[in-house]
Amino acid sequence: MKTSDFYYDLPTELIAQTPLTDRAASKLMKVNKVSGEIEHSVFSDIINELNEGDCLVLNDTRVLPARLYGVREDTGGKIEFLLLNRKEGNKWEVILKPGRRAKPGTSFIFGGGKLRANVLEAVNDGNRIVEFFYDGIWENVLDELGEMPLPPYITEHLEDRERYQTVYSKNNGSAAAPTAGLHFTEELLEAIAAKGVKIAYVTLHVGLGTFRPVKVDDVQNHKMHSEFYVINEETANTINETKKNGGRIISVGTTSTRTLETVADENGMLTPQTGWTDIFIYPPYKFKCVDCLITNFHLPESTLLMLVSAFSSKEIIINAYKEAVENRYRFFSFGDAMFIR
Repeated sequence: MKTSDFYYDLPTELIAQTPLTDRAASKLMKVNKVSGEIEHSVFSDIINELNEGDCLVLNDTRVLPARLYGVREDTGGKIEFLLLNRKEGNKWEVILKPGRRAKPGTSFIFGGGKLRANVLEAVNDGNRIVEFFYDGIWENVLDELGEMPLPPYITEHLEDRERYQTVYSKNNGSAAAPTAGLHFTEELLEAIAAKGVKIAYVTLHVGLGTFRPVKVDDVQNHKMHSEFYVINEETANTINETKKNGGRIISVGTTSTRTLETVADENGMLTPQTGWTDIFIYPPYKFKCVDCLITNFHLPESTLLMLVSAFSSKEIIINAYKEAVENRYRFFSFGDAMFIR
């Protein structure tokens, strides 16, 4: 299967630059994963697609204000840090721009000295392991000095950084938002729960590999990035009970989906666990746990589009994307949603 099989034409003006005022007011495209039949609706209507006894699975990760702007201590040259993942203590793997000359021992200053960083070593992809030094609490320092790491295709300034967080975000650690969850409001989730739908939470800290383009012609040769996940006992029990009782597992987003499919056995049952996943889902993958998928519209030739295609078929999904373009849907992180059932 070729990467080019997952290409579609997207006018740049359909890339959503800002979030809607009302999270649940986004468009919702409903797609039958077998027949390809399409319906157009609004996201708040998702409640009518969920039945008593179903289980809605949400990723409760929280995005770090992971972009830092500072200067090199010895030359005063400007630098941009992007935090990728915490190694231990105050040591992080980061992307530096420009970072080619940031050799071990180089120091950087942020916020006029409120935060310092020393480069410890260079690692894969030109990234660096750095150690941070500061007074006070790390989360407070980062909240003061950091900016939201919006994807490169978003060029507008984000007025309210909470709009790049889900309303249920809890566990700090992501470099990007699990964007399918951005459509839910607290009121909508309360109404869904009141209907008898179980709500379960997984944690997967989204890495920037989410936006990494597939650079190989043959899909099977792509190396997926690793991301840290947690499935606790309560979630595993809730999902297993739903399966045993004949309810559906509705996964919100590709991150929740990758987490569930990493942990599920051949019968779709889960055991509580924590670890790193580099699962790469593309056609003709057979899903073990997830029955329905809520997701946004993804970049052409991306691993996310490949996962969504595996959930239905490449032909059905590419056709749905073409219809979304014709109907002026908004694409990517702040864009509209799709429900594949």
